[in-house]
Amino acid sequence: MKQHIVLALFLFTAGNLMVAQQVSFEEYDLDNGLHVILHQDNSAPVVTTAVMYHVGSKDEDPEKTGFAHFFEHLLFEGTKNIERGEWDKIVASNGGSGNANTFLDRTYYYETFPSNSLETGLWLESERLMHPIIGQIGVDTQKEVVQEERRTRVDNSPYGAFFEVLLKNLYTKHPYRWGVIGSLDHIASATLDDFKRFNQTYYVPNNAVLVVAGDFETAKTKQMISDYFGPIPRGAEITRNTVVEDPIVNTKKANYYDPNIQIPAILLAYRTPGQAERDAYVIDMISTYLSDGESSKLYKKLVDEKKIALQVFSVPIVAEDYSCYVVGGLPVGENSIQDIKNEIDAEILKIQSELISEKDYQKLQNKFENNFVNANSSISGIANSLAENYMLRDNTNLINTEIEIYRSITREEIMEVAKKYLKVNQRVELEYLPEQKDAN
Repeated sequence: MKQHIVLALFLFTAGNLMVAQQVSFEEYDLDNGLHVILHQDNSAPVVTTAVMYHVGSKDEDPEKTGFAHFFEHLLFEGTKNIERGEWDKIVASNGGSGNANTFLDRTYYYETFPSNSLETGLWLESERLMHPIIGQIGVDTQKEVVQEERRTRVDNSPYGAFFEVLLKNLYTKHPYRWGVIGSLDHIASATLDDFKRFNQTYYVPNNAVLVVAGDFETAKTKQMISDYFGPIPRGAEITRNTVVEDPIVNTKKANYYDPNIQIPAILLAYRTPGQAERDAYVIDMISTYLSDGESSKLYKKLVDEKKIALQVFSVPIVAEDYSCYVVGGLPVGENSIQDIKNEIDAEILKIQSELISEKDYQKLQNKFENNFVNANSSISGIANSLAENYMLRDNTNLINTEIEIYRSITREEIMEVAKKYLKVNQRVELEYLPEQKDAN
C-alpha cells in the first residue's frame, strides 16, 4: 500500500512539474500597433516589464552606423516627465533593477520590480516611447559614454575586435557587415536631427512588443497598459529592404593584428540560415556537439587529450536574416593555429561523413532539455523569450514548443546539415594575430 501511495505522489509531482514548464500567455494588439504579451505567474511577488523594438544595427544607414546601440544609451537620458539622471534612481527606489541591450536586429529594455511597482515599470517604458528628450546635452553625454565603451570593449580589449572583423568578411552587401557598436566617427559627426529622425522612425509602438511577466492582475494590468500606451501615436510604416548575400564559394582568408594580445587565434566562420529556420536549430546542435564547453568533442580532443590548444571556443551569432557558426582556438606551446585548424577540420569532416554515436546524440538531447528548462526558470528570462520569439521568429509559442524541434532532429539530419553548410570553401578563415612590433 505504501508503495502505491509513494508512486502516486511521484506521478502527481512529475505531472505538476511538466505542467509548470508550460508558459501560459495572452497576446493582443493596441490600436496603435503595439503588440502586447502577458504572462501571469503569481507564485512570487515580482514582475518584469519589457519592451523590444525591431531595430538593430542592420537598420542603420551605412554612413551612419552605431545609431541603434547609441539609442540603447540615449533613451535612459530622460523624458518630458523624468529629469536627466533620475531614471536609475526611480528604478532603485522602487526596489527594481533593469538594463538594455542591442544586437543586429533588435533593441531590448527591461525592468524587474516587486509586483506592487508594476505601474512604475509601465509608466517608465511608456515615457521612453512617448516623451523621450533627444537633446544636445544628452547626445553629447552619450557620445562620450559610447566612445569609452568602444575603447574598453573593442579597441583595448584582447580579441575585442574579432566580432567586427568577422562580420566585415562574412557579409559584403547585407547590413550585418558592420559591428553593433558602429563607427565612432559616424556617431561623432551625426547631427541632432539625425538622431531625432532615427527615433521617429523606429521607436514607435507599431515597431515594438511590450511584455509583462509575473505577478499581476490581468484586468487591472490591461487597463494600465491601455492608459499608458494607448495614447501614443502610431508611427509611419517602416520599409525594410531585403538584402540577399551572394554565397561564399571560395574560402575567404583574413588577418587582423591586435595590439592587446600575445597568443594568436584562428577563427573559422560559416554563414548559416536565419534563426527561425529549421536548419539553424540543427546548426545549434552541431555547434554544441563540436565546440560548446568542456564536454564538447573539440575541447576534449584539443585541450584535454592532445594538449595543443589553450582554449577552444564557439561563438554562435544568431540573427534574423542570417546566422553564423564560428569556431576557433588558441594554440599552446609550440603548436600553431594551423595545427588547430587541421584538427577542427578533421572533426567537422567526421561529423559530415558518419553519424554521431547514439550516446553522444542522447547527451545532446539532454543538454538541450536542460537549457530549455533553465531559459524559462526566471520571470525575466520568460519575458525575453516571449519578446524574441514573437519578434524574430514570428511564433510566440516557441517558448513552449521549441524543444520539440530539437527533439525531432535526427542524427542523419545533423550529418546532412553539416555537409550543406560547413564546407571549407564556404567559410571565412580569420587569423587573429598579435600586432607585429617594429624591430627598430
